[in-house]
Amino acid sequence: MTGDHQTLALLLFSAFVAVTLGITTWVSRHRHGSAEEFYAGGRLFSPMENGFAIAGDYMSAASFLGISGLIALFGYDGMLYSVGFLVAWLVVLFLVAELVRNCGRFTLADVVAARMSERPVRIAAGTSSVTVSVLYLVAQMVGAGSLVALLLGGTSEAAQSWTVIGVGALMVIYVSLGGMRATTWIQIVKAVLLLGGTVVLTVLVLLRFHGDFDQLLLTAAERSGHGQSFLAPGLRYGGDWTARFDFISLGLALVLGTAGLPHILSRFYTVPTARAARRSVVWSIGLIGGFYLMTIVLGFGAAAIVGPEAVRGSNAAGNTAVPLLALDLGGGADSTGGTVLFAIVAAVAFATILAVVAGITLASSASVAHDLYASLRRRRAKPRSEVAVARTAAVGIGVIAIALGLLARDLNVAFLVGLAFAVAASANLPVLLYSLFWRGFTTRGAVWSVYGGLIPALALVMLSPVVSGSPESLFPGVDFQYFPLQNPGLVSIPLGFVAGWLGTVTSAEVADEAKHAETEVRSLTGAGAV
Repeated sequence: MTGDHQTLALLLFSAFVAVTLGITTWVSRHRHGSAEEFYAGGRLFSPMENGFAIAGDYMSAASFLGISGLIALFGYDGMLYSVGFLVAWLVVLFLVAELVRNCGRFTLADVVAARMSERPVRIAAGTSSVTVSVLYLVAQMVGAGSLVALLLGGTSEAAQSWTVIGVGALMVIYVSLGGMRATTWIQIVKAVLLLGGTVVLTVLVLLRFHGDFDQLLLTAAERSGHGQSFLAPGLRYGGDWTARFDFISLGLALVLGTAGLPHILSRFYTVPTARAARRSVVWSIGLIGGFYLMTIVLGFGAAAIVGPEAVRGSNAAGNTAVPLLALDLGGGADSTGGTVLFAIVAAVAFATILAVVAGITLASSASVAHDLYASLRRRRAKPRSEVAVARTAAVGIGVIAIALGLLARDLNVAFLVGLAFAVAASANLPVLLYSLFWRGFTTRGAVWSVYGGLIPALALVMLSPVVSGSPESLFPGVDFQYFPLQNPGLVSIPLGFVAGWLGTVTSAEVADEAKHAETEVRSLTGAGAV
């Protein structure tokens, strides 16, 4: 890329970072130091504000960079991510949002521990939440590295590495200084920027084809080298039965995983009532739905205008399809319009990564402090010391995410997020649904449910083609691949539900009917909710 691209994009990066650091500094001067302030922003956000923040939290680098890249490379099969990510919100709206807001306080473990022995349940749920968060963080780090490597010449591994480290440092600052209130405002700003940038690109793509979407699809199919099969199922997931099962596994993970994501669940605690939580989800569905429809246009637009070969040549996983599309739509590499549009898209994508990373880090540091630290201490931690632990945990989680982000930098970011969703659906969703809806659920069932989904999901990923056994693996030089699917959801999600049932029916503990009745009334009416 030319010096103009670099200068303009870096100026826009710097402007966004300056604004977000300003927000963080302002919030840190007005904070009260309470746990409710740090974890839930004082529960002062309106449904619209929280809806934008949820959308900002959810529309990640995987959505903006990864999905469009997969559609540009694989056509119809790449659209599965867009559909799965959106349909998942129906599960959240009907089964989770209001009930979680009424039953919990700051984290997933609060909901489960309401009617169980607190210590083992909090340790299990906290461990699972941190694991899911770190996997999700890795995807954002990889997206940041791909973006800046493209900006600085496309091949600079040093640039990728320093970008990942820089994003990690910024996320620690946002979380440790500003807590939930600063993180929420950063996400709102980012959501507005991302939606605005996506609308502009979508309009330009449609204008290029005079508003004829059919012509866009036909051109994309022609340039793909696959003809009409580019527009039909099977290019990526239709080769054999293994690929088809992978397709089902991924779909299950995407649809069920959102309801188990710690950073999404924690957003429901930032509004004053359950009704506000439901209205937040309605707002976010509208914003997210519009966004995912536009990623389909951008993906096929990149295939039609840039071409899959050029996309693959820039980044093998397709993560740079949208910036390359912006460059072409603006007039090409040497034009002022191309330079400006490319720089804006790169800055918006970078803003996306920073905002999502802040939200995930906050949720995972809350799990460490509120669930793990508080449970492992013999005496209940004071709120202020718990918040101090959360700030320290943000640093540790940042270091782990940076290390894994450097290792996984050649994988597609949407694919990496698919793995995080599979672990969330396997470990968090079963225990959440059982706790809310099963009268006879016990402590052993809760602990077994979490570990019965978490351990198989991680083990199957380790033994899958993602880690070894193929040229695209993390470790291509070795082969300990024994599980054929790339996404473990098809096996690990049922195992989480089965383990929870098995733990309950073999437990000598008698479920506390009174506590279940109290939890049921609280979840449905809000009586006694924090």
